[in-house]
Amino acid sequence: MKIEGGHAALLDKLKIRPFHYKMHVKKVYEEGSIFNPDVLDITVEDIRKRFSTAIGNLASISLASGYITKPAVPHLLANAFKNLAAVTFDTDYSFKQADKLKEAAKNAVHAAPTGGPAKDTGAKAPAVVEEKPKEEEADVDMGGLFGDDY
Repeated sequence: MKIEGGHAALLDKLKIRPFHYKMHVKKVYEEGSIFNPDVLDITVEDIRKRFSTAIGNLASISLASGYITKPAVPHLLANAFKNLAAVTFDTDYSFKQADKLKEAAKNAVHAAPTGGPAKDTGAKAPAVVEEKPKEEEADVDMGGLFGDDY
């Protein structure tokens, strides 16, 4: 229903102001379960994020336990490639992808890391390297912790 100017003037003379009602959801009840109202605010992105977290956890468990699952396969292949590439750095064996890594490593060695402009104080002090004396391991009595109290 549309309120026109005359209606608004009459309501104003009677000191009746517009109002509205709002419902605040405290709990959600569905099929015998009660949830917080936060479940109503779930987006597709939230579901995707939780799903990817679950897949990551499954891959982590798979890698830690040694039981191979589909989510762990990309990680296993990447680790196998890293191992093969590491072997090529120490041996004469090589393959095309490892050659690219070797070339990148050679170029990275020649590039000096920059942390910003260096301050020139005018005085050049020699670098002093302090050698710390090695501490000897102390013989600690474990009190038969491993069953060697004979």
